[in-house]
Parts: sequence; structure tokens; C-alpha cells
Amino acid sequence: MAFKKPSAQVPVPESPDRLFRDLPRRKHPSLYDHQGQVLRTYVSEALRAPDVALQLPTGSGKTLVGLLLAEWRRRKYGERVVYLCPTRQLVSQVADEASDKYGLSVQAFTGSVKNYTPDAKAAYLDGNKVAVTTYSSLFNTNPFFEDPDIILVDDAHASENYIASQWTVHISRSGEDQSLFDAVASVLKSQLSKTSYARMIGERDGFDDMTWVDKIPSYKLSEVAQELQTVISQNIGRSDQRHAWSMLADHLTACQLYITCSEIMIRPLIPPTWTHHPFVGAKQRIFMSATLGAGGDLERLTGRTTITRLPIPEGWDRQGIGRRFFIFPERSMGEQETLDLRRSLMLKAGRSLVLTPTNGAAENIQEDVKSTLNLPVFTAVDLESSRSNFINKAGAVAVIANRYDGIDFPDNDCRLLFVEGLPRATNLQERFLMTRMGANLLFNERVQTRVLQAVGRCTRGLNDYSAVVVTGEDLPGYLTDRRRRKHFHPELQAELEFGVEQSSEVSASTIEENFEIFLEHESEWETANESILETRSNAVQEPFPAMGELASVVKHEIVWQQAMWGQDYPKAYEAAREVLGGLNNHELRGYRALWHYLAGSAAELASAQKYADLGMQAKEQFRKAKDAAAGIPWLVELAHGRDEQPTVDEQNDTVIQLQVERLEVYLQKLGTVHNRAFTAREQKIRDGLRDGDSFEQAQVLLGEHLGFSAGKREADASPDPWWQVGDVVIVFEDHANADPSTAVIDATKARQAASHPDWVRDHVPNAVDARIIQPVLVTPSKKARPGALPHLVRVAYWELDEFRAWAEQALVMIRELRRSFQEPGNLAWRAEAATALADAVADAPGLSGWLEKRPARNHLEETP
Repeated sequence: MAFKKPSAQVPVPESPDRLFRDLPRRKHPSLYDHQGQVLRTYVSEALRAPDVALQLPTGSGKTLVGLLLAEWRRRKYGERVVYLCPTRQLVSQVADEASDKYGLSVQAFTGSVKNYTPDAKAAYLDGNKVAVTTYSSLFNTNPFFEDPDIILVDDAHASENYIASQWTVHISRSGEDQSLFDAVASVLKSQLSKTSYARMIGERDGFDDMTWVDKIPSYKLSEVAQELQTVISQNIGRSDQRHAWSMLADHLTACQLYITCSEIMIRPLIPPTWTHHPFVGAKQRIFMSATLGAGGDLERLTGRTTITRLPIPEGWDRQGIGRRFFIFPERSMGEQETLDLRRSLMLKAGRSLVLTPTNGAAENIQEDVKSTLNLPVFTAVDLESSRSNFINKAGAVAVIANRYDGIDFPDNDCRLLFVEGLPRATNLQERFLMTRMGANLLFNERVQTRVLQAVGRCTRGLNDYSAVVVTGEDLPGYLTDRRRRKHFHPELQAELEFGVEQSSEVSASTIEENFEIFLEHESEWETANESILETRSNAVQEPFPAMGELASVVKHEIVWQQAMWGQDYPKAYEAAREVLGGLNNHELRGYRALWHYLAGSAAELASAQKYADLGMQAKEQFRKAKDAAAGIPWLVELAHGRDEQPTVDEQNDTVIQLQVERLEVYLQKLGTVHNRAFTAREQKIRDGLRDGDSFEQAQVLLGEHLGFSAGKREADASPDPWWQVGDVVIVFEDHANADPSTAVIDATKARQAASHPDWVRDHVPNAVDARIIQPVLVTPSKKARPGALPHLVRVAYWELDEFRAWAEQALVMIRELRRSFQEPGNLAWRAEAATALADAVADAPGLSGWLEKRPARNHLEETP
């Protein structure tokens, strides 16, 4: 018989939880109560809502809930359903789970559309199978999935970069985009200060230059938009960026342009998903996440104004998934001991996973494992299609760079996880808003979610357990800080408190012994586990501040972006004012500054059309932005208008804030988990300043310790150290080895000191246009030759012992500041630091002003 018999219509249950019982091939015995609860709530409260969000903790069966929703809607309503995952590896993982565990037949789509088989495409298009694919398969300029009815977005907390990528151009200073970078940089040069341009093209290579990020003000971007469009279009060629550029080319004034020493990024603040028909045209979008947040973050990530949130299942607000034993080796051990411990634990565990923030760090660890432990090493590429080669090894190490979610090792797959640092920001926009605008509060939940995803890679179910070894510059401080810990889930609070206690004032052998007890997971560990449960019972999770305000304004933020995208600048201005009306909490000052700036930019663009009355309003908004986020030079410029110069006080405030930002980077680099590196640096400065032979090098370190860019060059007629922040430079001529009883400043020494400003302008990067260059003579001498005095009118005098006493007070002040330092971008700490520096006369403008009033000619006695 050649003809096929038509398929019989099978009745579909009234809710997805009942559908599970009708799956004959399932190996999973039944749904958990919380899974059924979520599915029934969806049917009763969100069946026809355009946008729905489901929150289920990691390891609680979120994938099964999503697959049942997808399959139920496909069967009941005959809909085309697309299930989105962040990576190919997760697509394979979801498809395997659907088939092997739940008896569901789905169709996985990965790779190029041209490689999709006719059968696979027909299965989706005819509504016969749910399509499981990556975000990028939907969010691109020519997707196969043109008109889905239902879109399920898995791991929605990780969706921002994947969704925004369709409207984001990344131009790297190296690699295939180098010529494009150079071309764009040539256009931007006219809109940047000499310092910023030098940083962008890589002429500056200090640590703070490497971490620097800034943005081109919108009015400057609008001035060069046409030229930029031409240059990018002519130079982008076959670059991977050409597709995203095609989405942005006609909307540059609706975008933000960020710059660093290695990358230029162009993107809108909020991805304009309303312009992408495959996404906006769906009947319903279902967002699934381990955490949804309470501050409107999901709406900002997805460009949707109203998302119906279903409540977290009862009981999950206190109980977590699996058990983690946190180890913080750097609380008790130095760098070499920590490295030795890592090797020892890897051998004891058999299989282990290492997560690192950079490829360079991953390569170093891979080489160390191969050379010292002789264990096979697996990378993310090795694990992309299958994890079986790794988990079938008795001993192996997986080393993954810059991937903190999507790679799961449940059950006995892996009992040891190393997390070696964690980037707080994953793109330039986040970095700018956190470190320059001080809008950290906006990202508190996003950063917390990334941390939770990182530490939970090996605890995916209720019975899983894994040790988590935390090292690096930022993550240990983040997890061990009690001020942050109160915002964590009670289970995690208890695990962290236990881990901190077990990692403090202990030896490596003790940690190894405890790790062995944890691996055995018998009676000795049961006693320890009871203490964690007791701590959990008393822990309370406090919400982050101002989440209600952030949630209330997000719909206006999206309206602002929509209006900017459509060049309706008056409407954008009104939407920005609506945002500002809802941001009242004092901790939102940095975010409020951003929206004053955005309001001003919209008003200025409107005034350039036919709404001239908005010109004054633009200036007022820029002034408020400058007052709220002090220290951003172009905000000061905007506040005054293009033809009006900032006042001296405003210029000095900008310099102080730049110094504070440098100090933040410096303190973060030294670490906050323990005092060893910080104390060692203090001691090196103190010891060096006491010794005439090492005085100058200690002076360089002291400048860095205070937030200056400090340097010294051994060359003919070069000065001793110089300290620089912005357009203020202090340059030293030291006389530290001189005998106080016999030392006399002669004409040669005086002329040398007086000539240092000219040398600085010629040799120190970005000092040619410095507003202040103050030379200072540091000496125990009280006398000068008659020929020296005429040269010492503009050279300051600083008696050696007075300098040492001042330096000691400055060191004490920085230590005090460090006690309250948490992370870069905290505006309250910045204000505290600026005040402390000024009070200690250690801020660049204050110190140079104080020195200016101490001409050496007035402090040295003339002697024949």
C-alpha cells in the first residue's frame, strides 16, 4: 500500500502537567510538586499573556517544565514552537534530555541554515516537532525561524549579549578588524581628548589604561554620524560585523559608542527587539530563568515593556539545590601554596572543572596541569558536542575560559570546581555604566546571577555535591563580604559562612583533609552539614535597594529607546523625564545621572530639528548629570555648552574624580580578600622612603598608592619621579641622600629642578597640554647658593622629613579608605575617598596648590 494513513488526532490534556503522564517513553517517573505547580499556574494566569516569565532555581527541573510547555502548546494549538538556548552544547543537551529522559521528540537545529535537512525543516514548519536551537538562530538578519508562534527563552538571565548581538558592532584593534578599527579611530580623533585618543589606539599601556572605558557623547556622535557611516560601510568588507552594522547604519544617533584601548563598540542602550518580526510577531514569549530579579532587568535585556511574572514555587525561597563546600585558600595561603593546593585537590578529585575569566589564564592552567599532573585537559570546544570523553576519564581537568553557564556536570560527573575570578561586566556598556557612571545598583542582580551560575556548575540536582575553590582578584572578595552576603539566598549564605570559617587560619593539609571528608560524604560530613542547615534556618535574604523604583521606570526606558530609534526626539525627551521622575533613591544617583544625560541628548537632538525651545532644557539636564556623576570630563563640557569653558573648580573636581577612579583600580588589583599584598606594598613604600638609595622608587610606588599615574625615567637631564592625574603633574627633584648639616642647593641643582616642567611636556605622555606642572624640591637642605635662588621662584620646597611625615599620614588614610572599599563605581565611596584625599592634601589639585604656595626661594637661606 503506497498511501500513508492519516495520523489520528489524539486528545490533548487541559494542562501541561497532565501531558507528562501520557508520554510512554519517559524514564522520569513523575513531576516534582513544584514543577506541576508552575505548569498549572501558567495555564490559569498566563496562558494568553504576550510575555511570561517563569523562575525555577538551577537544578529544579526547569528544562522539563519548558519542554512540557512547548510540547503541550504545539499539540493543543498546532503552534510552531521554538525553544532557545544560549549555546550549541545546550541545544544538544536539551534535545538529549527530551528524548532520553522524558520521551519527547524534538528537532535540534545548530549550525548554518543551509545544513538543515528538509525533514527537520518540515517537522518544525508543519508544527510536528518543537525546534530547539540557539539564540543566534533567531536573532540574525535572515533567520530560518521567520514566524514562530511561541518562543521559549531558556536561561533568560544570560540572554543580554546573545539578543543584543544583532544590534551590536564590536570593532577590535587587532585581528581581521584592525583596518576597520583604524578607520573608525581616525574619524573619532576629532571628538576625543589627546589622552583618550592615545589610550584608544594603544599608545598608553598602564594598568589603568587597560581597564579604561569611555563613551562618545551623543552630540559628538551625531556630528560625525554621516562620516562614520561612510567609513564603516566602506571598510567593513566581509567582516563578521557587517550583519549587525546593517541593522545600525541608519540609527547611529539612537546608539551609544563605547571605546577602550582594544575595542570600539556601537550598540543601542536597549536592544530594539520590537523591530525584529520573528521575535515581536510571536503570540507569546516565555522567559525561563533561575533568577528573574525584581528591578526590571529582564525587560531591559529583552526590550519588552510588560512581562507577566509567575511566582517562584513555595519553599524554594529557602531551600537550594545540592551542596557546595566553599574553599577560599587565599585567606590562609600565599600564591605558591594556593597553586600547590590546586594541584593536590585535582589529583584527589579525579575529575575537576576550572572556570577562568580570560583565555590567557586558561592557557596557563592547561599548561600547568599537563606539565605537573600529566592529566588530560579538555576545553569548551572539546565539550561542545559531548561531555562523555571527559566524564569517562578517571582523571581529567576541564578548563573553560569566559563561560560561566551552560556547561553542566551533575551527579558524579565532577566533584571539584575551581572558579578563578569572575568578570562583573561582560560588555563595554556594562563596564562603562558600572565604573564610570557609578550605576552599580542597576547590575546587582545581574552580577549576582552570574556568580550563582558559576558556582553551581557541578550541583545541578538535589543530591549533587561539589567543592568550590574560589580564587582571583574580585570573586573571593565578592563572596566573602558580609555586606553583599545578606542579599544571597539563605542556602548560599550558610554555605559561604561555613566555607569562610573553614578557610581561615588553616593549613593546606587541613583543607585537603576536609576535602577528603567532603568527598566521602559520610557521617563526618553529616555533622558539618548540620551546621550549614542551622545557619540557613537563621539566614534572611534581604532585597537589593531601590528595586521597586528600577522596575517602575523600565517601561519608560524602552519607550525612550523606541522613540530614539524612530528619531522622535521630543517623545524620547519626555520618556527620559518619566524615567527621572521615578528614580528618587539616593543610591540611584549614578543611574539618575545617566538619564539626565540621555534626556539632555534627546532634547539637544530635538532642538537641532524644529524644537529650539528644548535647547535650554538640554543644557539644564546636562548640568544635573554633571552634578550627579562628577568626574566625567565630557559631562562638564556638556553642562557648559560647547563654547563655554569649565571653571577651575570644575576642572579640579574632574581631576580628583579621575584620581579616585585610578585608586579604585589600584585597590581592586591588590585584592580585598586578605591584606597580604596591600600590606607588602605599604611596607615597601615605608622602607624605601627611609633609605636614600631606594627613595625615588618608593616615591613612584607612593604616587600609585595615592591614585596617581607615577613614573621615573633614567635619562640625561630627566627629573626624579613624576605624579600625574589628568592635566595636573607634580614632578620631583629629590635630594634624599644629602647630609642635612652640610647640604646646600647650588645653581645647577636649582636650574635642573626649574627645567623639569619643560622636560615633562616633551617626554611624559599627554602632558604637553597639562594645565598644571608643579616642580618640587625634596631635600633636607635649608640653604642655597646665591646663584640658585633666582631659579627657585616656581620650584616648591618640601623638607625631607616633612615629606616622610606627610607620606605616613597618606598611607594611613589609604588604609582607612580600603576598609570601606567594595568595588569600583560605588558613588558613596568615591565621595568618601575624594574628601579623604583632600583632607590629607593628597589630591592632585590640592597638593599642587599647596606646593605652589611654598616657593623654595622663600624657604632656603642664602649662603655664600
